[in-house]
Amino acid sequence: MPPAGVSPILGRVRRLSGVSGVRRAVWAYVRGAPGTYVWLAVLFVTTVALHHMSPEFEQEFLRQRSTNLHELSRHPVRVLVASALWIDGGHWLPYVVLYSVFHAQAERRLGTARWLAVCAAAHVLATLISQGVLAKAIRDGLAPQSAADTLDVGVSYALSGVVAVLAFQIRPPWRYGYLAAVLVFYGFPLTSDPTFTDFGHFVSVVIGLACYPLVRGRERQRNPKETAPVQPG
Repeated sequence: MPPAGVSPILGRVRRLSGVSGVRRAVWAYVRGAPGTYVWLAVLFVTTVALHHMSPEFEQEFLRQRSTNLHELSRHPVRVLVASALWIDGGHWLPYVVLYSVFHAQAERRLGTARWLAVCAAAHVLATLISQGVLAKAIRDGLAPQSAADTLDVGVSYALSGVVAVLAFQIRPPWRYGYLAAVLVFYGFPLTSDPTFTDFGHFVSVVIGLACYPLVRGRERQRNPKETAPVQPG
């Protein structure tokens, strides 16, 4: 038995060691998904910037970075990139959870390049397809002309695509339950008064599933700190 007065010290050392272990685990997780957390850092900076804008200026500022028909027809590349760097609504913390659960897992397992390819495909293609549908609705008189200048920024299309592609990282039969939940979650809004954004989310899910060729053979992503690769499961 340790001498009197030593036990509290040992307990404190153990607690500090536990905290240090958690910090190391968190840092290892972050280092395994650098793109995810750099993106989150950018979103933090832009969200703070939005909080320093007046509501009127913020709306106009975001509209100029929106992937709406008006801006896409004038500056397609600029707005496709810029729209993925801002969060409409100014709530950053929920995205920390979503990015850590979905984006970080996808990047760790697929590698940064393939993860980024899925994000770009979902964000760009879902935007263009959904805006194309909106343009047709305007021409057919099913949507007002003002819809061509609506505010449309955010990272949800890329997130939806990554949520879908993660289905291929789950072993059957759990994969099918996960996939069913994803399809219900994104498909249900289409059953009652859907918006073009609802349609875009579902399209991005389909695009994420179509990215299976990028996932094949990458079901297990090797940790760079390991000395030997983990064989695909």
